[in-house]
Amino acid sequence: MALASLRLTLFCLVLLLAAVVFIYGREDVPGVTLPLVLPLSMLSINLLAAILTNKAFRRQLPLLVFHLALLAIIVLVGVGRMTYLRATSEVVTGGEHQAMDRVQAGPWHRGAMDSVHFENLGFRIEYKPGVKRDATVNKIRWRDESGIPHTTEIGDQVPLLVHGYRFYTSSNKGFSALFRWEPGQGAAELGAVSFPSYPANKDTQTSNWRLGTEDIRVTLNIREQLIDPEKTSQFRLPGAHDVTVDFSWRVATLQAGESVLIPGGRLVYVGLTTWMGYNVFYDWTMPWLLAACALAVMALGWHFWRKFALRPWQAS
Repeated sequence: MALASLRLTLFCLVLLLAAVVFIYGREDVPGVTLPLVLPLSMLSINLLAAILTNKAFRRQLPLLVFHLALLAIIVLVGVGRMTYLRATSEVVTGGEHQAMDRVQAGPWHRGAMDSVHFENLGFRIEYKPGVKRDATVNKIRWRDESGIPHTTEIGDQVPLLVHGYRFYTSSNKGFSALFRWEPGQGAAELGAVSFPSYPANKDTQTSNWRLGTEDIRVTLNIREQLIDPEKTSQFRLPGAHDVTVDFSWRVATLQAGESVLIPGGRLVYVGLTTWMGYNVFYDWTMPWLLAACALAVMALGWHFWRKFALRPWQAS
């Protein structure tokens, strides 16, 4: 049967390799996973045809189970690539997760992104000498699908699991300046300006911020060394610092509690807090892939055990 041909298998594997090479480095391009569909579908049909036509599989149960598990792995890989999601997120300490950034998702992804909410309660990061990041512990408050609140701690290897999405802490973290805008008319509003990741960008702590109709530039000025490269240190807020707010017509340097009058109202620098960056991952096929791989390994082991058990070693 042509569909069960080993030549077709080889052709599908070459096609799959070409698709993987094409996709590598282009994960952020919409629809880039589609080239994987053709070779994976062809491999699935090829393997299914081999299972149905090869009499040896029907005579040897371990081989049948192994090839069925292999078929499940191929199908799950294809479906997983069509439904997966990778993204990042940044949440200010004391703030709530609202949206994801740098989203890479399969065309069939139908996750409940809008239902994912949690509060960043703060984090602790240890540094070894040489500014080598060690353990990261982030305290999180979240609600399950029944609305019951929970508090937990996550890290680089321990995720927060919400609606199938896994949130891991990352090396991307830093400081955020909190401002209160008091307009001449209307209610006051709170806002946060997050600076580039620290300490990776410790010398360029500047961000652009849009206040009303004006674009302003905000710079965090740290007057002390926060992480000693010669000692064990911990990520912390700076004590000696101020922020420079650069308007198109004026530059103001503010310490916590100070304010500046601008057309339309008053801008108050409330103080400094932190923000944490998260790596977000969604792939519902992972536990099923693990089960299929485990089944394939056990079936193959079963097959070889039966094969060699028929020819026991004989002492001469």
